[in-house]
Amino acid sequence: MALARVSTAELQRRLVHASGTGLVLLYVFSVVTWAQFGRLMLFAAAVAAVLETLRLFVGLDWAIYDRLTRPYEETNVAGYALYMFSITAVALVFAPHLAVPAALMLTIGDPISGLLGTTREADEAKRVETLGAMFLVCLLVSAPFLVPVAGAVAGGAASVAAALAATLADGFKPVIAGYVVDDNLSIPPVAAVAGGVVLAVAGAAPVVG
Repeated sequence: MALARVSTAELQRRLVHASGTGLVLLYVFSVVTWAQFGRLMLFAAAVAAVLETLRLFVGLDWAIYDRLTRPYEETNVAGYALYMFSITAVALVFAPHLAVPAALMLTIGDPISGLLGTTREADEAKRVETLGAMFLVCLLVSAPFLVPVAGAVAGGAASVAAALAATLADGFKPVIAGYVVDDNLSIPPVAAVAGGVVLAVAGAAPVVG
């Protein structure tokens, strides 16, 4: 299994990645309201943008960057910032029952998929079993939010659509102008859009927040 070959640095990156789940759970467990969660994510995204500006254009060189960023991120916006930007975007645009699972697909599904697929290159498609694991995790985190508000049929269909979109974004990264589109940026919005389309067609639940 690929898990046996995971480096310490890679495991640390994945644990940091998964730690973002804590932000989402603040809303899930009613610690903050949905509006407050949106403001919290805006603040987090703003901090990430400032740090990335300092790192890329001023030369901010904290030791943690050497540990948690990959070589290709030295001259590109790092994954943690894209992660914050994408979760913030879905939190501001979509209803909670779409935005929350879309965010969890990134914070939970992506680290699991990443650990199972550590032997691949950045622009290489993942193995079928890795994609299957990603789809299953995404389905499990989306159904509890979508089925209660949209019903078993529409909610289930929206969960499948969102999970499938997230899996495709995770496993097959397009290259645009020589730049690989990072799944930290693409997973939440494509999942929310796919689930939202199903809900909109079925007229089962609101799509926007």
